[in-house]
Amino acid sequence: MAVAVRIHKTGGPEVLSYDKIKVGKPAAGEALVKQKAIGVNFIDIYHRSGLYKIEDMPATIGMEGAGTVEAVGEGVTVVKPGDRVAYASPPPGAYTDMRIIRADRLVALPDDISEEMAAGMMLKGMTAEYLLRRTHRVAKGEPILIHAAAGGMGMLLSQWAKHIGAVVIGVVSNAEKAKIAEAHGCDHTIIYGEGDLAARVREITKNMGVGVVYDGVGRDTFDRSLEALAVLGHLVLYGQASGPVPPFDLARLSAKSNTITRPTLFHYTARRRALEAIAKDLFDVVREGAVKIEVRHRYPLKDAAEAHRALEGRQTTGSVILIP
Repeated sequence: MAVAVRIHKTGGPEVLSYDKIKVGKPAAGEALVKQKAIGVNFIDIYHRSGLYKIEDMPATIGMEGAGTVEAVGEGVTVVKPGDRVAYASPPPGAYTDMRIIRADRLVALPDDISEEMAAGMMLKGMTAEYLLRRTHRVAKGEPILIHAAAGGMGMLLSQWAKHIGAVVIGVVSNAEKAKIAEAHGCDHTIIYGEGDLAARVREITKNMGVGVVYDGVGRDTFDRSLEALAVLGHLVLYGQASGPVPPFDLARLSAKSNTITRPTLFHYTARRRALEAIAKDLFDVVREGAVKIEVRHRYPLKDAAEAHRALEGRQTTGSVILIP
């Protein structure tokens, strides 16, 4: 028997249930992974709350983990028993100590990257790679704006963007988080709610605005993100921690010929070759020290509800993981 954190219905953190489950054997194309660490991300909260629908209940949530391959099904060649691996991939099911997953969704871990580090970086790190290098290819010297810059995702984006050579402006919620953001790549910080965000951006950029805004907050920051853009600027809405953005008039974009996109990691990593390339880029910047992964919050798997409360309450910085 294995143990898993599941939802039997959607709702608040209290609906998370610590259950015994049967795992079985991997079928063709699958692998059985004994997990050592599990990542906690806002997408898990979206699944738990019902914002993102899961049809079959009870359901194990979670999209990211790392561990060791215990067994593989027929036809699997990309991994073998004993391999240290990590993943950030649908379908949900990571909140467990033993998991069966499609083998082609797993990537091998370099010897110098631990399972805890991997569980704290795969989803956010691969997201940072495609946001900075594929959705909008950030250029050296380009001013960019990153919301929630002291959070796990924001810290990765800021460090990587600084490594590229961008002028990084981070938005944070308080002075303490401003110090964290500045220590992780932000050239400038803006405390959200203190003054006019767009005016401060114009001041920093000498009245130009930023070439791209990376907004994982959504509803509460959307209008200010648009206002902060330069002419031909790009709003990349990659999350909605504060809730979904209400419908809006697309004609608003014509004021500065702005563009907007709502990308998802799993489209960028759908093909095995792309998954391996994005993961390699992430491993490379981490191993050379350009991007530091800070797992600042560890919870036992059975305390997943506490991890969700802390993440939703914006009480975390860096990465949050569960330990089976």
